[in-house]
Amino acid sequence: MSSVAAGRPGRANEDFGGAVPTAAVLIDGAGIPGGEATCRHGVAWYANRLGGGLLSLLSRERDHSLPALLARAVELVTDDHRDTCDVASPLSPSAAVALLRLSGGRADHLVLGDATVLLDRTAGPPLAVTDPREVVISRSYLPALEAAAGDADAYRRILGDLRANRNRPGGFWVAKDDPRAAEEAITGTCPVADLTGAALLSNGASRIVDRFQLTGWPGVLAILSSHGPADVIHRVRRAEARHAVAADDATIVHCTGLGDA
Repeated sequence: MSSVAAGRPGRANEDFGGAVPTAAVLIDGAGIPGGEATCRHGVAWYANRLGGGLLSLLSRERDHSLPALLARAVELVTDDHRDTCDVASPLSPSAAVALLRLSGGRADHLVLGDATVLLDRTAGPPLAVTDPREVVISRSYLPALEAAAGDADAYRRILGDLRANRNRPGGFWVAKDDPRAAEEAITGTCPVADLTGAALLSNGASRIVDRFQLTGWPGVLAILSSHGPADVIHRVRRAEARHAVAADDATIVHCTGLGDA
């Protein structure tokens, strides 16, 4: 079960969420205002192309590691617009990625960028797998971004400086045009029998825990089980309105019945 909600009505949703019987994919696309000049397709196109490519690869190539499949998917989508767009530009689309795959009694996961894989374990508390590197680096830029909120040129310049930290040692890593970034993903595996379920969340959805602290990860799993992903996102939207925080695209892919795959 999945739920995808655009940050603002009438605006293209730049997230992607999807699943096949043995795998789930979440893509959280990212761009910079003015990026249309470097990529005529846009962030939503990139997220959907990357997500669809990953689902296809996960269905067909089960012997390859998740980083290898992500690298191949990045290579394919980059080739799709290399001749029409400036794929290497700091302004061109990029994305955070979360993956889950069931194979041979194992559950493999991958996180690249500020997405979350949430594992509902049969014993012990849930495990939230995140990649903190972008959050840590972004923190130092937040005061300047907030101060420049009314100046589009200054905001774009500061955001460009932040994004210049992407896919470089000491910075943070995302899916963009270089397939080698997949080697920096956070990965793990566990027996499927150790899980009762899992969820993939974009950072717009994980706000329920990490920004607004409305509940913890056990609470998120309880809401997902009782009311579904849309209710989690609804609670995030109410908190955004209450705190006057700009809404972000929010996506959750909720995976149950893992032992049946």
